[in-house]
Amino acid sequence: MTTDLTEPRLDGLLDDQPALRRRLRDPDPTVRRIALLDLADQEDERLLPWLLELLRDESAPVRAEAGRRLAAWERADSIRALVAALDDADAEVAEAAAESLAELKDPASGPWLLPALGSARPFVRARALRSLRELRLRASLAPALELLDDADAEVRREAVGVVGWLKPREALPRLTALARKDPAPEVRRAALAALGFVEEPEAELLAALQAALEDAAWSVREEAATTLAKLRWADALPALLRALSDASWQVSLRAARAVGRLQDAAGAAWPALAALLAHPLANVRKEAVIALGELRRPEALPALERVGQDADPDVRKLARLAIETVRRAAASPTDADRAAAG
Repeated sequence: MTTDLTEPRLDGLLDDQPALRRRLRDPDPTVRRIALLDLADQEDERLLPWLLELLRDESAPVRAEAGRRLAAWERADSIRALVAALDDADAEVAEAAAESLAELKDPASGPWLLPALGSARPFVRARALRSLRELRLRASLAPALELLDDADAEVRREAVGVVGWLKPREALPRLTALARKDPAPEVRRAALAALGFVEEPEAELLAALQAALEDAAWSVREEAATTLAKLRWADALPALLRALSDASWQVSLRAARAVGRLQDAAGAAWPALAALLAHPLANVRKEAVIALGELRRPEALPALERVGQDADPDVRKLARLAIETVRRAAASPTDADRAAAG
């Protein structure tokens, strides 16, 4: 549990380790940094004030090492110090502080991060958002929604991450608009990933996901297919079938995965998946084989049997498993299988 503490003092600390205390005060920053490592290895919470003091050392490498070592202590005083270090003039120190803050696990730590969202520096705003994301702090929602309009693309992307983890339905229109129109591909991609929490199909969202399958950036198209695989919306099948022949193999792979999960539409899907069995990349062929096994269409058996001679051993193994699945489904069809077979 995060607790607030008064300003730490060094009086009386390390009196029983005078040699280490001298090294921590040595004029040579290399000596101080090595002494810091020895101090941190003791993992003694009583000595934490020394780490906080060293985070203000005149040497950037010493400050950076102190920032990294403070990741082990999730306390109000260490969090406040790390948040301040995000503004350090040295990039290594600021990044070390950001990495330590990203390790926070206790939601009670979140309030100490919120003031950083108002920083004038995009780096500070972005890293504070990243640290808040997995804490799922409700108090972070309002500022994160505001930062969806930030001028900096990295800040917008991290704000999307916070909103996505909190899963507020009222944010759907904002996320959908970002997925469609944000000028930065990384923001569009993050918005699509954040939309994966929706349970019921919505026309505007489905249209945005289908449009994203034709985005100029392959990473955005890939994320659209990934999100559709999670949502399993049958109405997306035509767009996903077109995505199987995408110029990017990553998009084809994710589209195959999504199509395999739309079992209620299997009759239209299996021929396009069977065509992917000739793809030059084994990873794509493997995904197509898996999807055909999930669809359980007897018509796909000849294509799967031909893959039994594939050059890749994993593809051959998966083909055998898919064939067994299809044959087993044909021998003992479920209601879903009968419906898929038409």
